[in-house]
Amino acid sequence: MIFLVRFKINKRYPVTNMLSREDGVILLNRYINNDKLKKHSYAVEAILKEIAIKIHKDVELWGLTGLIHDLDFEYTKDQPEKHAIMTGQILTGLVPDEVIHAIESHNYQHTMTIPTTHLDKALISADAVSGLIIATALIIPSKKLEDVKLETLVNKYKDKSFAAGCNRKRIDLCEDIGLSLNSFLEISLSALKKISNQLNL
Repeated sequence: MIFLVRFKINKRYPVTNMLSREDGVILLNRYINNDKLKKHSYAVEAILKEIAIKIHKDVELWGLTGLIHDLDFEYTKDQPEKHAIMTGQILTGLVPDEVIHAIESHNYQHTMTIPTTHLDKALISADAVSGLIIATALIIPSKKLEDVKLETLVNKYKDKSFAAGCNRKRIDLCEDIGLSLNSFLEISLSALKKISNQLNL
């Protein structure tokens, strides 16, 4: 609760229907200290923006959803049942309800917010695949995203012993938004290559 009170005291945002990306970055930096987690947030943002372009959705809204989907992670990492719920509370009044629904649904096992929309399912897929792509980059000799081939990524997806913590079923939700697995992996890989400098990969 201290976490939320502190936010209310320091909050500098008017109640609005949509944060700007700049405000999203401010929130990200306010609530997340871990550099790896920040990079994960930027990775999910990049993937969701590319998917939005591909399937003709609101690029700004989808990108923002990815950017701020894990705001509470450092506060709830030992209480997974609270993850995403707290982020939803932080964002109430600052973003459209569909963003909060998507964020809460990406931890549906605990929040009981069932993923139903394209944004819900895209966030879950992007959240999972970002880790798979980065893990793949780290095992190639150059450790560079630009050298990761789609074929390699597909093979690593199929190898369940690789990045075993990456839930392939969550990645498979890409099919519910009209993307084949290969297409989704290709889009996601391309998205991360575009921000490789930001990810230091």
